[in-house]
Amino acid sequence: MVIERSVGEYIISTDKSKLDLGMIHGYLVDCYWAKGIPREVVERSIAHSLCFGIYLGQEQVGFSRTITDYATFMYLADVFVLESHRGKGLSVAMMDTIVNHPDLQGIRTWTLLTKDAHGLYEKFEFQNHAEPTRFMIRKTPYPYDKGN
Repeated sequence: MVIERSVGEYIISTDKSKLDLGMIHGYLVDCYWAKGIPREVVERSIAHSLCFGIYLGQEQVGFSRTITDYATFMYLADVFVLESHRGKGLSVAMMDTIVNHPDLQGIRTWTLLTKDAHGLYEKFEFQNHAEPTRFMIRKTPYPYDKGN
């Protein structure tokens, strides 16, 4: 189901055909959480995710994706708005679009990792894990940027 929402002069859309893979990869390859990520990995991650793009006309200016089984679990990843478009409420509008997306209703566990955007996610009832000793993670050495 494709969802589109107007936010002033911007559009938030789940239509994957509108995604600018060059812009998305260009941002992610330099960001702290995906530094050095190969384009083909970005393309594969998008192919297997519910994606949200923010557009000003034909130009993509923001992105996020959810990894989900559409029933019980969802992980939010790769959330960003280009710096030149920040301060306009776009990240809040995108989060509102995500949490209200019809296909994500009824999911009991929503997760994400962030280093610096806690305030944004707290507006949507995300919180630090109450039982960190129950939450486990399996990580492999960072495969993209050998300097990290």
